[in-house]
Amino acid sequence: MSASKAKTPQTMKPATAAKKLGILLSAAPAEFQEGTVSRDELNALQADPPTWLAELRREGPHPRQVTAAKLRISASGLARGGVTGHLTTAEIEALKTENPDWLQRERVTYAKFREEELRLKQGRAKS
Repeated sequence: MSASKAKTPQTMKPATAAKKLGILLSAAPAEFQEGTVSRDELNALQADPPTWLAELRREGPHPRQVTAAKLRISASGLARGGVTGHLTTAEIEALKTENPDWLQRERVTYAKFREEELRLKQGRAKS
């Protein structure tokens, strides 16, 4: 019989952990950016976020995917609208209030895309 080896904890790069947490890596504390994150550590961060994580999720700056979701448009729509940087929650709210023409167009485009996606999904479910 062979002796069983002790399992090594599964780890991930900080960029992967930041993506799973929905935060911008460059805005995270240095110790988070420089180390590796185990699956258990990630689960603990998700279950009981420390102050820095809660504040970053609340105030930003946010990754492009999060910004797009908050504006109810696609990430491509952000680029078409000329948004190239990472936005804070305050900047996102200001854009929502301003509601520029490009944002209105992108919301309509994204809504049509989602409707078509749903229609295709329902069609595949019936098949």
